[in-house]
Amino acid sequence: MSPSFHHRNLPHLLLYARETLMAHFRPILQAAGVTEQQWRVLRTLSDVGSMEPNQIARSCQILSPSLTRMLAGMEEQGLIKRTRSSADQRRQEISLTAKSNKLIDRMRPQVDAKYQEIEEKIGKDLLDRLYRDVDAMVDLIRRDTSEPRDSGKP
Repeated sequence: MSPSFHHRNLPHLLLYARETLMAHFRPILQAAGVTEQQWRVLRTLSDVGSMEPNQIARSCQILSPSLTRMLAGMEEQGLIKRTRSSADQRRQEISLTAKSNKLIDRMRPQVDAKYQEIEEKIGKDLLDRLYRDVDAMVDLIRRDTSEPRDSGKP
């Protein structure tokens, strides 16, 4: 038998935490007819504004080929629109449509209510600390340029 590891499997723990949280939000997404990945795009564009596809891919943690297919479907559904950048006609910007803004407005009270439930379960202090600590961890790890960006290894 090989010796045990010295640390807990943090990537696995974070995935488990994500799945635990998403269980609260999936019924809302399913009722709205959007996938988790589509919701990440809609929520990001709602929070940030229009973005280029490569920025969306990075921000939403979606591989570019998958995002390309997904954006085509979202455009067909009328959830996003593409425009050419005024600075560089070769670049596109993706933004929300009136339809997606209405969808987000319908979903917002339900999403906010789930966050309120989570806050009541774990407490505002812990929730605020989680936001701060996860942001700090990501920032500190990203600063270390000696590590490969996406080696795929836990």
